[in-house]
Amino acid sequence: MAIERVGIVGAGQMGNGIAHVFAVAGYDVLLTDVSADALAAALAQIDRNLERQVTRDLISADTKAQAMRRISTTQTLTDLGDSDLIIEAATERETIKAAIFEDLVPHLKPHTILTSNTSSISITRLASRTDRPERFMGFHFMNPVPIMQLVELIRGIATDEPTFRACQQVVERLGKTSTASEDFPGFIVNRILMPMINEAIYTLYEGVGSVQSIDTSLKLGANHPMGPLELADFIGLDTCLAIMNVLHDGLADTKYRPCPLLTKYVEAGWLGRKTQRGFYDYRGETPVPTR
Repeated sequence: MAIERVGIVGAGQMGNGIAHVFAVAGYDVLLTDVSADALAAALAQIDRNLERQVTRDLISADTKAQAMRRISTTQTLTDLGDSDLIIEAATERETIKAAIFEDLVPHLKPHTILTSNTSSISITRLASRTDRPERFMGFHFMNPVPIMQLVELIRGIATDEPTFRACQQVVERLGKTSTASEDFPGFIVNRILMPMINEAIYTLYEGVGSVQSIDTSLKLGANHPMGPLELADFIGLDTCLAIMNVLHDGLADTKYRPCPLLTKYVEAGWLGRKTQRGFYDYRGETPVPTR
Protein backbone atom coordinates (compact mmCIF):
# COMPACT_ATOMS: atom_id res chain seq x y z
CA MET A 1 0.00 0.00 0.00
CA ALA A 2 1.36 3.38 -1.03
CA ILE A 3 1.40 5.96 1.75
CA GLU A 4 1.37 9.54 0.46
CA ARG A 5 -1.16 11.44 2.60
CA VAL A 6 -0.37 11.65 6.31
CA GLY A 7 -2.64 13.00 9.02
CA ILE A 8 -1.17 14.17 12.33
CA VAL A 9 -3.30 14.73 15.43
CA GLY A 10 -1.85 17.31 17.81
CA ALA A 11 0.20 20.39 16.89
CA GLY A 12 2.41 20.51 19.96
CA GLN A 13 6.16 19.92 20.16
CA MET A 14 5.95 16.34 18.89
CA GLY A 15 3.20 16.92 16.33
CA ASN A 16 4.91 19.85 14.63
CA GLY A 17 8.21 17.97 14.57
CA ILE A 18 6.57 14.95 12.96
CA ALA A 19 4.85 17.19 10.39
CA HIS A 20 8.24 18.79 9.64
CA VAL A 21 10.05 15.55 8.81
CA PHE A 22 7.19 14.09 6.78
CA ALA A 23 6.88 17.23 4.66
CA VAL A 24 10.63 17.31 3.98
CA ALA A 25 10.42 13.65 2.92
CA GLY A 26 7.77 14.50 0.31
CA TYR A 27 4.55 13.49 2.06
CA ASP A 28 1.39 15.60 1.96
CA VAL A 29 0.66 16.45 5.60
CA LEU A 30 -2.60 17.50 7.24
CA LEU A 31 -2.00 18.70 10.81
CA THR A 32 -4.96 19.04 13.15
CA ASP A 33 -5.48 20.49 16.61
CA VAL A 34 -8.45 21.81 18.57
CA SER A 35 -6.65 25.15 18.94
CA ALA A 36 -6.18 27.58 16.05
CA ASP A 37 -3.42 29.27 18.04
CA ALA A 38 -1.59 25.95 18.42
CA LEU A 39 -1.76 25.35 14.67
CA ALA A 40 -0.44 28.84 13.92
CA ALA A 41 2.37 28.38 16.45
CA ALA A 42 3.21 24.98 14.95
CA LEU A 43 3.55 26.40 11.42
CA ALA A 44 5.75 29.21 12.74
CA GLN A 45 7.94 26.70 14.62
CA ILE A 46 8.25 24.46 11.56
CA ASP A 47 9.24 27.46 9.46
CA ARG A 48 11.93 28.46 12.00
CA ASN A 49 13.29 24.93 12.25
CA LEU A 50 13.42 24.53 8.47
CA GLU A 51 15.20 27.88 8.16
CA ARG A 52 17.75 26.68 10.72
CA GLN A 53 18.37 23.63 8.51
CA VAL A 54 18.80 25.88 5.48
CA THR A 55 21.30 28.04 7.37
CA ARG A 56 23.30 24.93 8.28
CA ASP A 57 23.22 23.68 4.66
CA LEU A 58 21.26 20.58 5.68
CA ILE A 59 18.50 21.36 3.17
CA SER A 60 18.09 23.86 0.35
CA ALA A 61 15.82 26.90 0.40
CA ASP A 62 13.74 25.22 -2.31
CA THR A 63 13.31 22.10 -0.16
CA LYS A 64 12.09 24.31 2.68
CA ALA A 65 9.59 26.09 0.42
CA GLN A 66 8.24 22.81 -0.95
CA ALA A 67 7.94 21.33 2.56
CA MET A 68 5.93 24.30 3.83
CA ARG A 69 3.58 24.00 0.82
CA ARG A 70 2.93 20.34 1.65
CA ILE A 71 1.61 21.13 5.15
CA SER A 72 -2.07 22.00 5.60
CA THR A 73 -3.93 22.52 8.87
CA THR A 74 -7.45 21.95 10.14
CA GLN A 75 -9.33 22.13 13.43
CA THR A 76 -11.75 19.45 12.23
CA LEU A 77 -10.52 15.99 13.22
CA THR A 78 -12.67 14.19 10.66
CA ASP A 79 -10.88 16.02 7.81
CA LEU A 80 -8.12 13.43 8.30
CA GLY A 81 -10.41 10.74 6.89
CA ASP A 82 -8.67 10.72 3.49
CA SER A 83 -5.23 10.02 5.00
CA ASP A 84 -3.29 6.83 4.24
CA LEU A 85 -1.50 7.01 7.59
CA ILE A 86 -2.58 8.81 10.76
CA ILE A 87 -0.18 9.55 13.63
CA GLU A 88 -1.80 10.56 16.91
CA ALA A 89 0.51 12.88 18.88
CA ALA A 90 -1.90 14.28 21.47
CA THR A 91 -1.23 14.63 25.17
CA GLU A 92 -0.03 11.51 27.03
CA ARG A 93 -3.44 10.65 28.52
CA GLU A 94 -5.07 7.40 27.47
CA THR A 95 -8.66 8.66 27.71
CA ILE A 96 -7.92 11.50 25.28
CA LYS A 97 -6.13 9.23 22.83
CA ALA A 98 -8.92 6.64 22.91
CA ALA A 99 -11.55 9.33 22.29
CA ILE A 100 -9.59 10.63 19.28
CA PHE A 101 -9.47 7.18 17.69
CA GLU A 102 -13.15 6.54 18.35
CA ASP A 103 -14.05 9.84 16.66
CA LEU A 104 -11.80 9.12 13.68
CA VAL A 105 -12.79 5.54 12.89
CA PRO A 106 -16.16 6.17 11.12
CA HIS A 107 -14.46 8.54 8.65
CA LEU A 108 -11.43 6.48 7.61
CA LYS A 109 -10.72 4.63 4.39
CA PRO A 110 -10.57 0.83 4.79
CA HIS A 111 -6.80 0.71 4.24
CA THR A 112 -5.83 3.63 6.52
CA ILE A 113 -3.17 2.75 9.10
CA LEU A 114 -3.69 4.20 12.57
CA THR A 115 -0.69 4.82 14.82
CA SER A 116 0.08 6.49 18.14
CA ASN A 117 3.19 8.41 19.11
CA THR A 118 2.60 7.41 22.73
CA SER A 119 5.78 6.93 24.72
CA SER A 120 4.36 4.40 27.17
CA ILE A 121 0.64 3.52 26.82
CA SER A 122 -0.44 0.03 25.71
CA ILE A 123 -0.78 -0.17 21.93
CA THR A 124 -2.97 -3.27 22.24
CA ARG A 125 -5.39 -1.40 24.49
CA LEU A 126 -5.56 1.65 22.22
CA ALA A 127 -6.04 -0.57 19.16
CA SER A 128 -8.99 -2.29 20.82
CA ARG A 129 -10.87 1.04 20.70
CA THR A 130 -10.80 0.99 16.88
CA ASP A 131 -12.24 -1.12 14.07
CA ARG A 132 -8.77 -2.06 12.76
CA PRO A 133 -6.47 -3.47 15.45
CA GLU A 134 -4.54 -5.32 12.74
CA ARG A 135 -3.74 -1.95 11.09
CA PHE A 136 -2.80 -0.19 14.32
CA MET A 137 0.63 0.18 15.91
CA GLY A 138 2.91 2.41 17.94
CA PHE A 139 4.98 4.96 15.98
CA HIS A 140 7.15 6.56 18.68
CA PHE A 141 9.37 9.44 17.54
CA MET A 142 12.07 10.89 19.76
CA ASN A 143 12.20 14.57 20.71
CA PRO A 144 13.25 16.80 18.95
CA VAL A 145 11.91 14.92 15.93
CA PRO A 146 13.91 16.70 13.16
CA ILE A 147 17.19 15.90 14.94
CA MET A 148 16.72 12.52 16.59
CA GLN A 149 17.40 9.50 14.41
CA LEU A 150 15.33 6.81 16.15
CA VAL A 151 11.71 5.75 15.70
CA GLU A 152 10.39 2.95 17.93
CA LEU A 153 7.86 0.72 16.15
CA ILE A 154 5.58 -1.14 18.55
CA ARG A 155 3.23 -3.92 17.49
CA GLY A 156 0.00 -4.51 19.35
CA ILE A 157 -1.07 -8.11 19.80
CA ALA A 158 -3.12 -7.94 16.58
CA THR A 159 -0.82 -5.81 14.38
CA ASP A 160 -0.31 -7.61 11.06
CA GLU A 161 2.93 -7.93 9.13
CA PRO A 162 1.93 -5.68 6.15
CA THR A 163 1.21 -2.81 8.58
CA PHE A 164 4.54 -3.25 10.33
CA ARG A 165 6.42 -3.39 7.00
CA ALA A 166 4.59 -0.33 5.68
CA CYS A 167 5.62 1.67 8.75
CA GLN A 168 9.20 0.42 8.45
CA GLN A 169 9.28 1.69 4.87
CA VAL A 170 7.95 5.08 5.97
CA VAL A 171 10.75 5.37 8.54
CA GLU A 172 13.30 4.54 5.84
CA ARG A 173 11.86 7.23 3.54
CA LEU A 174 12.16 9.74 6.40
CA GLY A 175 15.87 8.90 6.57
CA LYS A 176 15.55 7.60 10.11
CA THR A 177 16.25 4.27 11.82
CA SER A 178 13.57 2.05 13.35
CA THR A 179 13.75 -0.44 16.20
CA ALA A 180 11.04 -2.97 17.00
CA SER A 181 9.69 -3.15 20.55
CA GLU A 182 7.19 -5.45 22.16
CA ASP A 183 4.11 -3.85 23.67
CA PHE A 184 5.22 -3.51 27.29
CA PRO A 185 4.97 -0.35 29.43
CA GLY A 186 7.54 2.24 28.35
CA PHE A 187 8.67 0.12 25.38
CA ILE A 188 12.50 0.23 25.12
CA VAL A 189 13.70 3.82 25.40
CA ASN A 190 11.47 5.02 28.23
CA ARG A 191 11.69 1.71 30.11
CA ILE A 192 15.40 2.52 30.49
CA LEU A 193 15.50 6.34 30.34
CA MET A 194 12.67 7.34 32.68
CA PRO A 195 13.81 5.29 35.71
CA MET A 196 17.24 6.91 35.28
CA ILE A 197 15.66 10.37 35.34
CA ASN A 198 13.46 9.35 38.28
CA GLU A 199 16.54 8.12 40.17
CA ALA A 200 18.27 11.44 39.50
CA ILE A 201 15.26 13.18 41.04
CA TYR A 202 15.46 10.86 44.06
CA THR A 203 19.15 11.76 44.34
CA LEU A 204 18.14 15.42 44.51
CA TYR A 205 15.22 14.67 46.87
CA GLU A 206 17.47 12.80 49.31
CA GLY A 207 20.10 15.55 49.28
CA VAL A 208 22.84 13.43 47.71
CA GLY A 209 23.62 16.24 45.29
CA SER A 210 22.36 19.57 44.01
CA VAL A 211 20.74 20.08 40.59
CA GLN A 212 24.03 21.40 39.25
CA SER A 213 26.10 18.57 40.76
CA ILE A 214 23.80 15.83 39.46
CA ASP A 215 23.67 17.19 35.91
CA THR A 216 27.39 17.95 35.76
CA SER A 217 28.22 14.47 37.09
CA LEU A 218 26.25 12.71 34.36
CA LYS A 219 27.44 15.00 31.59
CA LEU A 220 31.12 14.69 32.46
CA GLY A 221 31.11 11.31 34.19
CA ALA A 222 28.89 9.39 31.75
CA ASN A 223 29.37 11.59 28.65
CA HIS A 224 25.67 12.44 28.43
CA PRO A 225 24.94 15.50 26.25
CA MET A 226 22.37 16.74 28.82
CA GLY A 227 22.10 16.11 32.53
CA PRO A 228 19.07 14.04 33.63
CA LEU A 229 17.33 16.96 35.36
CA GLU A 230 17.94 19.25 32.40
CA LEU A 231 16.57 16.50 30.16
CA ALA A 232 13.50 16.08 32.38
CA ASP A 233 12.79 19.82 32.01
CA PHE A 234 13.17 19.49 28.24
CA ILE A 235 10.78 16.52 28.03
CA GLY A 236 8.27 18.06 30.45
CA LEU A 237 7.93 16.97 34.08
CA ASP A 238 4.24 16.15 33.56
CA THR A 239 5.20 13.76 30.76
CA CYS A 240 7.92 12.19 32.93
CA LEU A 241 5.42 11.67 35.74
CA ALA A 242 2.81 10.20 33.39
CA ILE A 243 5.33 7.69 32.02
CA MET A 244 6.54 6.72 35.49
CA ASN A 245 2.93 6.13 36.56
CA VAL A 246 2.39 3.88 33.52
CA LEU A 247 5.55 1.92 34.38
CA HIS A 248 4.59 1.67 38.07
CA ASP A 249 1.00 0.60 37.35
CA GLY A 250 1.79 -1.66 34.41
CA LEU A 251 4.79 -3.49 35.86
CA ALA A 252 3.68 -3.50 39.52
CA ASP A 253 7.21 -3.00 40.80
CA THR A 254 8.12 -0.44 43.49
CA LYS A 255 11.35 0.44 41.69
CA TYR A 256 9.20 2.43 39.26
CA ARG A 257 7.50 4.52 41.97
CA PRO A 258 7.61 8.19 40.91
CA CYS A 259 9.74 10.33 43.20
CA PRO A 260 7.57 12.51 45.49
CA LEU A 261 9.60 15.55 44.43
CA LEU A 262 8.62 14.95 40.79
CA THR A 263 4.97 14.83 41.84
CA LYS A 264 5.39 18.04 43.85
CA TYR A 265 6.87 19.95 40.91
CA VAL A 266 4.04 18.83 38.64
CA GLU A 267 1.44 19.81 41.25
CA ALA A 268 3.08 23.25 41.46
CA GLY A 269 2.80 23.62 37.68
CA TRP A 270 6.59 23.69 37.35
CA LEU A 271 6.74 21.47 34.28
CA GLY A 272 10.10 22.49 32.85
CA ARG A 273 10.92 24.58 29.82
CA LYS A 274 7.34 24.85 28.59
CA THR A 275 6.30 26.68 31.80
CA GLN A 276 9.67 28.42 32.29
CA ARG A 277 10.25 26.66 35.61
CA GLY A 278 11.17 23.12 36.56
CA PHE A 279 14.44 21.94 38.03
CA TYR A 280 15.78 25.13 36.43
CA ASP A 281 14.25 28.59 36.22
CA TYR A 282 14.33 29.73 32.57
CA ARG A 283 12.92 33.21 33.00
CA GLY A 284 16.29 34.97 32.91
CA GLU A 285 19.08 35.00 30.36
CA THR A 286 20.69 31.89 31.89
CA PRO A 287 18.85 28.91 33.46
CA VAL A 288 19.22 28.90 37.26
CA PRO A 289 18.68 25.75 39.42
CA THR A 290 15.53 25.94 41.54
CA ARG A 291 17.03 23.76 44.31
